Amino acid sequence: MKEKIKALFDEKLWKFLLVGVLNTLVGNGLMFLLYNLAHWGYWPSTAVSYFLASVMSYFLNRYFTFKYQGGGWKVVLRFALNIAVCYFLAYGVAQKLMEAILAGVGDSLRDNIAMLTGMCLFVGLNYLGQRFFAFREPSEPKE
Repeated sequence: MKEKIKALFDEKLWKFLLVGVLNTLVGNGLMFLLYNLAHWGYWPSTAVSYFLASVMSYFLNRYFTFKYQGGGWKVVLRFALNIAVCYFLAYGVAQKLMEAILAGVGDSLRDNIAMLTGMCLFVGLNYLGQRFFAFREPSEPKE
């Protein structure tokens, strides 16, 4: 069990985090711009930024982080499903959590804090989903 946990902290994690920093800068910049300057709502601003950042993430993580050689639409569909599940879990939890914790705070500040919290939750869930679901390697044959 300890070996499996240690295996999570390998070169793939550090590459994923590097790609994540770039994605976070692009995604957060777009998300906060849409919410605060364009006055889009919480869900539309987060959804558009995640869609565009996910396209970038797909290519960077597939070829740079995981060096995934598999092909076809199955990997694209697994990646899209992973992003959708992580997005709704992270941002749904973050929004409800911030509504409970920051009940007396204005909607705009609360939503901005929820978006930042959602980003943190999303990164962790997304790493696990991409590594073990979207870009999973075929199982090693048992000896």
